[in-house]
Amino acid sequence: MTKLWNTDAELYAIARRELFTAVVGDAMDKMDLQHQFLPPEIKALRKDMVLIGRAMPVLSVDVFAEKMVGTANPLMEKPFGLMLEALDALQPGEVYINTGSSPRNALWGELMSVRASKLQAAGAVVNGYARDTNGIFDLNFPTFAFGSYAQDSAPRYKVVDYGVPIEIGHARIRPGDILFGDIDGVCVIPKEAEEEVFCRAIEKARGEKLVRKAIFEGLSAVEAFEKFGIM
Repeated sequence: MTKLWNTDAELYAIARRELFTAVVGDAMDKMDLQHQFLPPEIKALRKDMVLIGRAMPVLSVDVFAEKMVGTANPLMEKPFGLMLEALDALQPGEVYINTGSSPRNALWGELMSVRASKLQAAGAVVNGYARDTNGIFDLNFPTFAFGSYAQDSAPRYKVVDYGVPIEIGHARIRPGDILFGDIDGVCVIPKEAEEEVFCRAIEKARGEKLVRKAIFEGLSAVEAFEKFGIM
């Protein structure tokens, strides 16, 4: 299939209009990219939220005090570690994606969403919880998390690095990989495979419309699969 886009913005518009995570995941399965979905606990904070953009990975760790003086690591003296620097490093169209610490506090909130929105970021994905949920909803900022949980992060975690590869579940996320999220989850599209993945996904999504129409018109599941090779 011929590539139908020239820029990220054009690709994202096609994805929002025609695609969904299931069909993108199916396309990657056919390419033997079989571990590209984040764990199912990570869901859209609101069911209609859709996210697509390039990953800006953030790595965090558990701590047990907001500031720790006299440690071997001066970073432990900074509240939140490098969280604020990571947030300010977001570029237009990027997704803040954080993992590494235990899911015992919120990793994202309203004020972070305000700053990310000002920077024209595409959304946030956290391997844990978000808070200030109503504020995030008011901003309509795409946020994917385990759910809502108000416990503060300050004495419980610190960001120790950003712009580095991370892993969540079985999926590896590198800077610049594309993240696509909707009501069914979040998948990671490796940047070196993105053209083939999205071409295959667009072709399959359009084919599924034909299958749906044929089944509505009375074709059996067996007949539809024999004719279209899609189900």
